Amino acid sequence: MDVTVIFTLLLLICSLTEAQLQQQPDPDTNSYVKPAGSHVEAGNPSEHQQTCTQDINAALREMSASLAGLKVEMKYLQKENEAKTRELELLKQQDQANEKELELQKRELDKLKQQDQANKKELELQKRELDKLKQQDQAHEGELITIKASANITENQVEALRREGEVKQVAFSASLMDSGSGDIGPFNTKTPLVFRHVVTNIGNAYNPNTGFFIAPVRGVYHFVFHIKGHGHASHYTAAALFKNGEKTFIASEQQPSHLAGTANSITLLLEVGDVVFLHQWENTRVFDNENHHTTFSGHLIFTM
Repeated sequence: MDVTVIFTLLLLICSLTEAQLQQQPDPDTNSYVKPAGSHVEAGNPSEHQQTCTQDINAALREMSASLAGLKVEMKYLQKENEAKTRELELLKQQDQANEKELELQKRELDKLKQQDQANKKELELQKRELDKLKQQDQAHEGELITIKASANITENQVEALRREGEVKQVAFSASLMDSGSGDIGPFNTKTPLVFRHVVTNIGNAYNPNTGFFIAPVRGVYHFVFHIKGHGHASHYTAAALFKNGEKTFIASEQQPSHLAGTANSITLLLEVGDVVFLHQWENTRVFDNENHHTTFSGHLIFTM
């Protein structure tokens, strides 16, 4: 900008100088009168013109040098701008890559959450299966007790009962729980019921440890059983009477709520050593408390 101003001023000065030189009077003309005592030196116009030309050329050279510097600076700025543009493009690409990585991590997190939910469901299923296995194990333990109790009836015990064949008075009555209250079951298989609270046991034919009644004499016997249970939409209240492991009569009741009750009775001809007992039916619930709702009774009607 400074060079341009200087160049413009030089042109103006040179123009004014040339104009003054053209306006000076010609000494050869008649109208020209030299003032007295004055001394006028007439300069050569070509010399002034030559001086202006040299100044203009110098200004032009300086302007060319400045223009060349500006071009170099412009190229440098252009390269720097291109570098910044490339850097900005790289940053944009890196930002896009980061966004994609973030999206992938988010998807992976969603997959992990889904997998965690699936694992929780699987764990819940395994827990339920374990509970079923525990119930089966309890039922098997009950079956084992039944088998052991049956095996304990040895020939000597049968012989002893036969020797006591002249016993004419046999009767018993017992409730399920000796103390406390609660539900029994449900189990996925039939389970022996042991009536531990004995009210009457004439002749000692009923065993409160096993729940078995063993006929001491050959005769006709009558048995009655009452079963209570809390109402449930899926579980009945039911029990069956068995003679020597063979089912005879069953009593069952089902209602969605409150206390459900059922009962049955049977008259049997028993031989000495025959065993009578009750089994809780599979997938059912039985209840008893200090009021003794669930009971098992029997007595000898007459001998044979």
